[in-house]
Amino acid sequence: MAHEIILISISGEDRPGVASSITEILGRYNSIILDIGQANLHHQLSLGIMIRNDSPDKTGDMLKEILFRTSELGVFVRFTPITDEAYNAWVGRQGKSRYVVTLLGHVLTAKQISLVTDELSSRGLNIDSIKRLTGRPSLDWTEENQARSCVEFSVRGEISDKRELSAQFMNISAAEGIDISFQKDDMYRRQRRLICLDMDSTLTKSECIDELAERAGVGEQVKAITASAMRGEIDFKESFTRRVALLKGLPVSVLDEVAANTPLQDGAERLLKVLKKCGFKIAVLSGGFTFAGQPLKDRFGIDYLFANELEIADGKLTGRYVGDIVDGKRKAELLRLIAQMEHIELEQVIAVGDGANDLPMLSLAGLGIAFHAKPKVKATAKQSLSTIGLDGILYFLGFRDIHLDSI
Repeated sequence: MAHEIILISISGEDRPGVASSITEILGRYNSIILDIGQANLHHQLSLGIMIRNDSPDKTGDMLKEILFRTSELGVFVRFTPITDEAYNAWVGRQGKSRYVVTLLGHVLTAKQISLVTDELSSRGLNIDSIKRLTGRPSLDWTEENQARSCVEFSVRGEISDKRELSAQFMNISAAEGIDISFQKDDMYRRQRRLICLDMDSTLTKSECIDELAERAGVGEQVKAITASAMRGEIDFKESFTRRVALLKGLPVSVLDEVAANTPLQDGAERLLKVLKKCGFKIAVLSGGFTFAGQPLKDRFGIDYLFANELEIADGKLTGRYVGDIVDGKRKAELLRLIAQMEHIELEQVIAVGDGANDLPMLSLAGLGIAFHAKPKVKATAKQSLSTIGLDGILYFLGFRDIHLDSI
């Protein structure tokens, strides 16, 4: 059957009725829509409609009507004929792998975007679409009002070495002070259902064992052991045992005081409320202590809490712990167990942590995020977030501010 394929490109000042007017004309000529897309940037419209017209003898009349209508609307139109060969080649590219690249920072510059897009184009990857996830930034941005800017790229193509590209993105992130998330755009990215969070220095801003140590007068000793463990220099179990031993004799009343004064991480409340509203299961898997985690579990309706238990006798800490230590290996085991209990695939799990003991669960989860982490942890994790608070994770999941504001 004779037919024509035409790409109709419309641009100009956005106003109601452009799409409806054009599709009404196309409908009267029984045109088939092969593809359609629209974007709006600062009230400027860009609308593309690719059609197949099976009555070529009427094409001229149809295009003339569209030309008159766009003139009345005050927008510009361009018609581009597409050959069957070109269309079939374009359709054939649909089978290629798709990825999502997310850029996040307080502000994004042309240089930063250029560095990222150069890496993509040098590997033959095509950018299909670009969208802004954050609200429009204020011109009065300061460090105090903590502006944020996030742009998401939808990318198509085959990558020979994903690790090399991820390493390049990490280098750009470090040099430019931005976060770059690189994920495969598959069904799992759109169907995350469980998030497993470390607590100390992730869900909260402090290390509760350090706070206890300050009150026990052994702050510097414990901090030194903590820092060494977080850098992966000593075994977590050994460091944990040594630190707990230094707390011997601390009154149990101090635990409630520390729990009540533990500050939440920036963006933590927003993240937990949004994910809970969206039906996520939330787990806290912590090398810290249950006394600090239980108030958070009660406050936010956290579904699972696994942390360490301090032994108490005569109203004081004994310097020992009860049960198994929640170390890196145990965190990964718990993540797998919770996923099985909830009938959730590991690819649907998000894991977030800042220390070396979080790496096993970060590597096991479909989306493992190193949050404000040490260099060794960032270099090993699949993703990292360092520029803003915990709610930056929502952008990695594709949430937009316009949607978040309504939750």
